[in-house]
Amino acid sequence: MKYLAEMTNELLLFFNGFSSWESSVIRSSDLKVSEAHAIEVLGQHGKMNMKSLAQKLGVTTGTTTVTVDRLEKKDYARRESSSEDRRVNLIVLTEKGMKAFEEHHQYHLQLTEQMLSVLSDTEIEQLLNALKKINAETF
Repeated sequence: MKYLAEMTNELLLFFNGFSSWESSVIRSSDLKVSEAHAIEVLGQHGKMNMKSLAQKLGVTTGTTTVTVDRLEKKDYARRESSSEDRRVNLIVLTEKGMKAFEEHHQYHLQLTEQMLSVLSDTEIEQLLNALKKINAETF
């Protein structure tokens, strides 16, 4: 493939830059990156069971359980029984968790705005369509 090496390098540069930015934002709180990611998913999608949360995070349910345990200890999330099936626990953000989501999400929006500011409307539309296609086919 003609652009494979160049695309790989650009993706790695982007990923490392984004990871560094996100770590610096999270470092100013008492959250770990995995906890902030769980809060982001719960804030965007609402309460969900452990399996759904794990799938959206791209990790195992065991890993998600550890993350949710830490979020509960820090009062960012809580488990509540499902009204349809008492055996199922739904994970829901607390008020503190919703506040953390809103703050973190604002940082994401600001970074996205900064990145998009160097692109034309046509380039933004092309990038959005490409990302949607990649996400739908790959993840």
